[in-house]
Amino acid sequence: MIEPDKLSFTQWYCEGQKASYLRARKAPGGILDLIEIARPAGDMSRPAVPELVLYQDQIGGGCVRGDAGGGAFDVRSEKGSLYLAAPNFANTVIASTNHKLHSLSFPVAHWQSLLDEAAGGGVSWENLRLYRGSFNSPVIQSTLRRLWVLSEEEGAPSRLLARAAGCEILAELCLLSGVPFDSANGGLAPRTTLRCQELMRARLSEDISLDELAAEAQLSPYHFARMFKQSVGVPPRVYFTQLRMEKACELLALTDLPITEIAFKIGYSSSQVLARVFFKYQHMSPSDYRRAFRAPFCFST
Repeated sequence: MIEPDKLSFTQWYCEGQKASYLRARKAPGGILDLIEIARPAGDMSRPAVPELVLYQDQIGGGCVRGDAGGGAFDVRSEKGSLYLAAPNFANTVIASTNHKLHSLSFPVAHWQSLLDEAAGGGVSWENLRLYRGSFNSPVIQSTLRRLWVLSEEEGAPSRLLARAAGCEILAELCLLSGVPFDSANGGLAPRTTLRCQELMRARLSEDISLDELAAEAQLSPYHFARMFKQSVGVPPRVYFTQLRMEKACELLALTDLPITEIAFKIGYSSSQVLARVFFKYQHMSPSDYRRAFRAPFCFST
């Protein structure tokens, strides 16, 4: 059994008395852990955990008071409101009504090096000035929404998606705290861009990480993600999905491979996952695409 003071945030929910409150888990942890919690009114305090935890209220309408690491607060929560809880701090929080939350936890050990590098050593977890009640950020709210939707489509977020979303959210938390991340100037060198594109193309079946791509470019993950987008026009995750869709189209058109096997070849866990992503990009199912490509041309006379 894991000692209480060694539990991660999600383990505390999944393995303890609070397990009945867990409604969905979209990320497996390690980089990020994304869960949905539905709880009754009352005490929602928890012990210290080794993660920075971001919450988003999915219902609103109640009052929330307590201390999440930045001193006492007492606020009325709105749908979409964000809350941040400090790592290694035992929260004391009371909610006046039933509530549903999406929570995203950042393991400090995993994210410390990126925070140090991208913020130039000018910020620590304690410096984030957002632990005192609710706040709003269109950037974070949009990123959380995309992360949840993409996790629904793909079953779980890829390492590429999780790391990129985390970089974006941490950068915004730093900006809101008055400690901006270093900005990336310009895009990647053409040869570097080509090497990264070739690496992605060669590893379509794998859960390639942002860190691996950044290492190829000899950049931090945060700077790489920004510079890749400047050079290519879309984030690394989007480009990687586009490559997968191109390969899926090729295999559907030119081979008789079963759709399930095609899904495995391009890194998806099932034909159902492939179908959801494929429809989003091609506006038809893989089966319909195969039939349409192979249908004989008709010539009017």
